[in-house]
Amino acid sequence: MENTKNKMHLRVRALCEGAVLVAIAQILSYLKLFGNMVNGGSITFAAFPIALYALRWGLGRGLIAAFAFGLLQMIFDGAYAWGWQSMLLDYLVAFTPLGIAGLFKGKAWGIFPGAVLGNALRFVVHFISGVTIYRIYEPTEVLNFGTFDDATIYSLVYNAAYMIPTMLLTVAVAAVLYKPLRRYYAGNDL
Repeated sequence: MENTKNKMHLRVRALCEGAVLVAIAQILSYLKLFGNMVNGGSITFAAFPIALYALRWGLGRGLIAAFAFGLLQMIFDGAYAWGWQSMLLDYLVAFTPLGIAGLFKGKAWGIFPGAVLGNALRFVVHFISGVTIYRIYEPTEVLNFGTFDDATIYSLVYNAAYMIPTMLLTVAVAAVLYKPLRRYYAGNDL
């Protein structure tokens, strides 16, 4: 009986932490360090709470929380999209890999490879979306990087312009908070 009660307590705790950290991520997504780019994308702190939740509770719950965050982004962040395919790729599919940090559950140092891998996979989805959905047909200028007439290079540069800083920002926040949150990163309080 005690074991069942403990499992139920952990499920409720996981659900509550997930709700709070997804809400924090949503709030942080409104604090853009570099405003919205022309075709969507911005630099925010929002990936950190999702990676933290995934690291604490594992891959399955992390992916669900990241998917929920992607859904909230689609609903509340203006959903810059060119059709349902874009909404699917750029929001629901793209944000879900942030939960991949759950692969490193129980390891305090796992926040670093988890954040890098999650953001890198998010970049890959945005890149694929850029090449397949937002493909360009005429020369396009990107953030003073130059003019591009190749959809692959355009998508690579455009998405890297906000995803690399977002990934570095997530890792920097994780590093700054490493010492005070180390036991939480490792899930020692569960």
